[in-house]
Amino acid sequence: MFTTFLKILAFVAVVTGLTWGAVQLLDTRGGASISVAGYEITLDALQLVFAFVLLIGIVWLTLKLLGLLVAVFRFLNGDETALSRHFDRNRERKGYVALSDGLFALASGDGHLAMTKARRADKYLNRPDLTTLLTAQAAEMTGDTRTAEASYRKLLEKPETRFVAVKGLMQQKLAVGDTDTALGLARKAFEIRPKDEAIQNTLLRLQAEKADWSGARVTLGAKLKSGSLPRDVHKRRDAVLALSEAKDILDTGKSVEAREAAIEANRLSPDLVPATVMAARAMVEEGNVKNASRILSKTWGVNPHPDIAAAFADIAPNETPAERLKRFRKLTTQNGNHPETRMLLAELHIAVEDFPEARRSLTSLIAEDPTARSLSLMAAIERGAGADEDVVRGWLTRALSAPRGPQWICDNCQHIHATWTPVCNNCQAFDTLSWKRPPVSEVAMPDGTDMMPLLMGRTPPAVQVSDADVLDPPMAIGRYDDPDSDPSRNAK
Repeated sequence: MFTTFLKILAFVAVVTGLTWGAVQLLDTRGGASISVAGYEITLDALQLVFAFVLLIGIVWLTLKLLGLLVAVFRFLNGDETALSRHFDRNRERKGYVALSDGLFALASGDGHLAMTKARRADKYLNRPDLTTLLTAQAAEMTGDTRTAEASYRKLLEKPETRFVAVKGLMQQKLAVGDTDTALGLARKAFEIRPKDEAIQNTLLRLQAEKADWSGARVTLGAKLKSGSLPRDVHKRRDAVLALSEAKDILDTGKSVEAREAAIEANRLSPDLVPATVMAARAMVEEGNVKNASRILSKTWGVNPHPDIAAAFADIAPNETPAERLKRFRKLTTQNGNHPETRMLLAELHIAVEDFPEARRSLTSLIAEDPTARSLSLMAAIERGAGADEDVVRGWLTRALSAPRGPQWICDNCQHIHATWTPVCNNCQAFDTLSWKRPPVSEVAMPDGTDMMPLLMGRTPPAVQVSDADVLDPPMAIGRYDDPDSDPSRNAK
């Protein structure tokens, strides 16, 4: 109500103002005289105002007509118009529908349909980055590697799609086994996006496979900085890389640099057995026997391992069995119930011909967890104690069918390795070897009772066991790192 009243007041005010203005113009004397081509037009003040308003209207109408003429010209000339925008929107809608259909087809595993939709989307859309990527992935799914590679190479031209292109080409090279080219592409992708975890993992695996240990350490540092790797895991893997680098340096004859690298690897991960062994041997070469003994003893206290005992024996290779037994107390007083410590004590007592004490070291272990090595040691003890040949052969028979005990096994593929390596020889996984027991084989094997006729009385000469084979405890004389000196292998 109040608003209507205000509108009425405003209308009355405008009319009043116009009327007052018109009256004032009528009362105004004078005017304007216009002469054109001999014609003279005289206008008073009110007429002059109306003429001015009319002139403004004519100018406005002229501009509108000119705008219409320009629009018609642009339409005929092909410029963007409302009609052209309508057609463009229609094409764009069809293109995005085809693109979405292609993505759904790709997700559902229908590569051929995805290729068809990608071509249709490329026809309607002006988005070559999206349609080319869809084409590349669809071509990969259908096995058309040539089209996929050509599509990825197109994506290399733009900075915003270069990383995706490099990564796609890298995956293609990995699929065909071209690891050299894949490594170069992985390095390029790492330069473009160093925080990408998938690229970091791929690059690290390829560098380890190609023995590029220094480059792998740089990649490992980038994983730590990006937060994709815990600090303790980084220290462990950095130690593995440092150890591998030390071995390569040692192969080139640079013993000083190799010793420094080995010591650094042991410092980074004191529980890494190969690093400890190599560092200890390097210290022994330098004459630093005390520190070598210290780091071996420290690692044995955390992770008893035969290679540690072998390295500890090599510190004094010319000592007598009794002196060795006394010196080894630094190891045997730690982890006394560990199977490795018990078998070490048994071998040391066999070397000094203290067979009752050697038997006591193994009695509970044989009852709880017999292995080929512990049973072979029992055969050596019985032989040394003067037992009957049948008793010795009985222990050897059990050793042939007993589990081998811990070995270097890949956590990823369960492949067994004779010696530790930074990269699995089977699946190429990095830092996956653990000292553990292999999984129980599902293949049926003859047990000790079935094999008894072969070993008792009618034993073929190939499996006869000599005194030297049984009574040669490898760890006690520092040759345990030789696989052929394993008592169970000798028994076989």
